[in-house]
Amino acid sequence: MPADTDLIKLYSTRILALAADMPHTERLMDPDATIKKRSPLCGSTVTVDLRVADGRIAEFGQDVKACALGQAAAAVTGNAALGRSLDELRAARDDLRAMLTEQGPVPGAPFNGFDVLEPAREFKNRHASILLAIEATTEAMEHALQSDCA
Repeated sequence: MPADTDLIKLYSTRILALAADMPHTERLMDPDATIKKRSPLCGSTVTVDLRVADGRIAEFGQDVKACALGQAAAAVTGNAALGRSLDELRAARDDLRAMLTEQGPVPGAPFNGFDVLEPAREFKNRHASILLAIEATTEAMEHALQSDCA
């Protein structure tokens, strides 16, 4: 019974609301970079398209096939992505990973919406799905900037 209670707490109303209202769900035509990431453990996938201008995300699109936790994380990422630099994305990714695995603090603004996922710390099997969107966004930004320099 306690495990069921913990799982119910994990799928809070706020998580479900984020999952239901995910921004930027349209794929971009002719993006600067596209990255698709998959969690082998659960099969969740996130595809991120972005365009970069002046070293910052100018346009963002995502296709998310994940559990409610992965969708909520993608919603937080999508809400914060526009205008972000590679350094900001790396910091958010690293901070989210530390929050989940090392009891680290919630990532700073504008990624502080990840606080909703703090209860997932105890569910290691959900971490990969939660990290997919920010990892895909960071990797897409890295690729876009490398292409821009080439």
